[in-house]
Amino acid sequence: MKLGVVVPVFNEVSQLAGTIERLRQLLLEQHFPHWQITIANNASTDGTHELAEDLCKQYGNVRLIHLDEKGRGRALKKVWLESEADILTYMDVDLSTDLSAYVPLVESLTSGQFDLAVGSRLLAASQTNRGFKRESISRGYNWLVKAFFHTRFSDAQCGFKAITRQAAQELLPLVEDTGWFFDTELLVLAEKLGYRICDLPVRWTDDPDSRVKIVPTAIDDVKGLIRVWRNFKQGKYPANREHLVELRNATSSSVARTGNPRPAVQGRS
Repeated sequence: MKLGVVVPVFNEVSQLAGTIERLRQLLLEQHFPHWQITIANNASTDGTHELAEDLCKQYGNVRLIHLDEKGRGRALKKVWLESEADILTYMDVDLSTDLSAYVPLVESLTSGQFDLAVGSRLLAASQTNRGFKRESISRGYNWLVKAFFHTRFSDAQCGFKAITRQAAQELLPLVEDTGWFFDTELLVLAEKLGYRICDLPVRWTDDPDSRVKIVPTAIDDVKGLIRVWRNFKQGKYPANREHLVELRNATSSSVARTGNPRPAVQGRS
């Protein structure tokens, strides 16, 4: 099994080295046979890129990917689609989610029981430490997700997730968002198309230096919910996972024969 760990960063020179060291220690202690940490640098301007280069020179199993544009979704999509790892994971650089949940996150996928695993701050067994404002906004947003799509997963935007390479290759081409809504869009599509999602309770501590701008992000998220809901209503997605795989295989065969992909096929009527 090959394990990939992605840490998206934007101007995180003060936290990056400590985070990479903690991740390395965790992975070494757990004796994962093959693993690699990828620092996905999203257009940082504070020396993060140079620090990441130094870390790559220091550690052979740490690599750097640089993107000229910001966007957590953009970074994850690029790294995951290009990765050869069997299990793809990511966490926020501030490590707000306690790493004690990392092994259960990975094992839920290596067991073969699930296709995606997501950390949740909102399950009964979860332990969170954050202010009333952020807690209220988070619960309100996740209520909206359920109102729009009747989903079962409890927390759409905890920065602590894992996905099998196969599921990533199938789902990511459907995900349009390149920012914070990426997580929600991926999970909604996954559940609606029949992928198995493990909802995992975590211990989570709020980072007072978070880069997330609450109001603009909330507005973008609501716009994203409306876009995805409209796409479902207009039949722009495959009907289920089997239909998605069928369409991908047909497109691959067409490219192999003619060099051109087949036109997009509507998933629902």
